[in-house]
Amino acid sequence: MGKKSTAVLPQTKDILEKMGEQIKLARLRRGLSAEAVARQAGISRTTMCSVEKGSPSVAIGIYASVLHVMNEMDRDLLYIAREDEFGRKLQDLSLMAGKRGRSGDIQRLFLK
Repeated sequence: MGKKSTAVLPQTKDILEKMGEQIKLARLRRGLSAEAVARQAGISRTTMCSVEKGSPSVAIGIYASVLHVMNEMDRDLLYIAREDEFGRKLQDLSLMAGKRGRSGDIQRLFLK
C-alpha cells in the first residue's frame, strides 16, 4: 500500500517548502551532514530529506527535533502565532461594539 498524501493549501505548501530550504541552509552553515543531524534527531536519513523538502507529511515534532539538534533552534517555534494580529482585530471590533458580538458576524468581515 502506498503512502497517504497530506492535503495542504498551495500557500501552505510554499511556506513548508521555504521552511525546509531554511532548515537545510541552517544545517549547511553549521557544517553538519544530513546523516549526523538525522542520527542525533533520532530519525532516518529519508525523513531528514523530507524535512529539508518541507514535506507536509512530516510531524511537527520531527521538525522540532531537527531544529533542536542545530543549537536549540526549536525555541524559534515559540514565536508561531505569538503576534496574533487577526485575533487582536477581532477582539478590538468586539470591544468597540461594546459587547462580545457574534464571532460569526465579525469573522465574516475579515474572511471576505
